[in-house]
Amino acid sequence: MGQPAVQLTPATHAGAVVSDNELEAVLQRVEQHLDDLQAALGARDMRCIELHAAALQRALSQALERFRHAARHGATPLDLRRRLALAGAQVAAQRDALARATAALDRAIDVLIPTSAVAVYGADGTHTPRRANAGALKA
Repeated sequence: MGQPAVQLTPATHAGAVVSDNELEAVLQRVEQHLDDLQAALGARDMRCIELHAAALQRALSQALERFRHAARHGATPLDLRRRLALAGAQVAAQRDALARATAALDRAIDVLIPTSAVAVYGADGTHTPRRANAGALKA
């Protein structure tokens, strides 16, 4: 007779369909990492900020991959898509807030440590202004 039929084990085709429960789980991880990152930002704990930011990035990557897969193989529930969009908006808002804070810090540093016409004092204590073209050769 013919060859025996090949039976697929659940592990072989487990990735073919993404359940709503799986989408819910990956989305909850994203939301938890967002909350953890927000708390770390509020506490100004740099070590925790780095850890939670990396964990959030991994969780978002996994969530997007699972949602894309689910969308290709069927519909994703509207409420889960809305929550994912809200999480994306929260990430964008945090990124914008950090960019504004960084720009403000850069401006403050520029005021405190100007980059041109810096006064320099010599070994004898006399003031010698440093010019931007001081090293240029004169014709």
